[in-house]
Amino acid sequence: MKIFLFFSSASFSYRMEDFISAVKQVEDEDPGSEPLAVLKRLRRAAEVNDPFIQYFLFSDLSGVPELAANLSDYIRKAVHHRVTEDAKEEGVVLTPDGTTVALRPLLLGIEAGLLAKTRGRVRGLYQLALARDLGLSLRQSPTVTRRLGPDGCWDNLSSPQVFTLSDSPSLLTTAQVNGGMDGVVLGLEVSDKSRRPLKLSNLLTEYYCHQLEGKGLDTAPRLISRRRRENFKRLGVPLLLTRQVVKSVQLQQSLTGQSNMERKEKKELMREVKEGMKEFVHMYMDCPPIVTRCMWGAKPYIGTPTNLALPLSFMFIHHTSTPSQPCLTFEQCSADMRSMQRFHQEDRGWDDIGYSFVAGSDGNIYEGRGWYWQGAHTLGYNSVGYGVSFIGDYSSVLPSQHAMELVRDQLASCAVGGGRLIPTFTLMGHRQVVNTACPGDALYSEIKTWKHFGDFK
Repeated sequence: MKIFLFFSSASFSYRMEDFISAVKQVEDEDPGSEPLAVLKRLRRAAEVNDPFIQYFLFSDLSGVPELAANLSDYIRKAVHHRVTEDAKEEGVVLTPDGTTVALRPLLLGIEAGLLAKTRGRVRGLYQLALARDLGLSLRQSPTVTRRLGPDGCWDNLSSPQVFTLSDSPSLLTTAQVNGGMDGVVLGLEVSDKSRRPLKLSNLLTEYYCHQLEGKGLDTAPRLISRRRRENFKRLGVPLLLTRQVVKSVQLQQSLTGQSNMERKEKKELMREVKEGMKEFVHMYMDCPPIVTRCMWGAKPYIGTPTNLALPLSFMFIHHTSTPSQPCLTFEQCSADMRSMQRFHQEDRGWDDIGYSFVAGSDGNIYEGRGWYWQGAHTLGYNSVGYGVSFIGDYSSVLPSQHAMELVRDQLASCAVGGGRLIPTFTLMGHRQVVNTACPGDALYSEIKTWKHFGDFK
């Protein structure tokens, strides 16, 4: 009854935990219902059943029982995706790992997976979860400057209700990509009959709400949302997804009564998609998940930032020393970022948090001054390199392997691929240029083994 009252009030929020509570209520109304039946009831409430979806899911929802009005209204708002004229993105929820996910592609991917008769062979999985929307975005007019993204920020992290995009939207936002990736990963997982969940709410809880322990992601299960990008990348997606995007465009034309493509038009479509996929791979597979300033609660920069002249030649590695312990949750890492910013601004008199980026042990990189603003991390060298710090004291122990991989492999690759670091950049420890123990003896010994480690030439 408490859940019923919650969803009938105006105080509902768009946290994944709240959406899972709504799913549980749907399940409790019919305790013996299978996940597929629950998914169909959710789709009916959200009015998600166009001809493209029907083509793959064979769904006649007219006989599916309706939900109670209060619950149906919440489901429709939570699942039905759209971007308004004032850049508000609807149909998205905030997950415990700090990312925002569109529910529509997530649920479609899971439903396609549950319908599969053979493990790993899921009809329509990529088209439903990602390829159709990706095709629309990649084929935008050449005058459109953004083909993918952006991300955005919530009005309130404890009770999120309004999500506002940080820039002019493309036809495929980051939240849609996150939901599409999760839909593909979970759809393939449940296509294995031995892994099909008894309840949809259990599947979503295990995937999104897993709590990390001392070693962070090093000892965490494979199938959790924090591993979204690595799981998606492991599927070897780019070539497959390129083909599925082309097929989705052709199918959409057929379903809307348009004539079949001529050979020349198909060739041009393939060229456009291949070119656009390079951007997709860079943004969502090469780059790590980066928590933006507004998401961790940054205060404004004091004054006017100095822009960097890109590409840079150096990456300087730091540890925070204080906070001395690794952070394992989005909430704790965000609190640590706010604490460091207060210290740097109020005690040291700096304009902002000094670091360019900070690595948590929760699976995220946190944006400090970011790619374009000069930092205050390595005295005398702030204009020529990025300062990247690990949260924690690493004098005698190392950060988690996963956190180190985020910086060593993904953040570095992202910087080079995006033209922000030169390919032959030099990686150095803070102590090599300033009289300091930073980044700690243990971490310094470790980074000496990393590719690109060196000194001034």
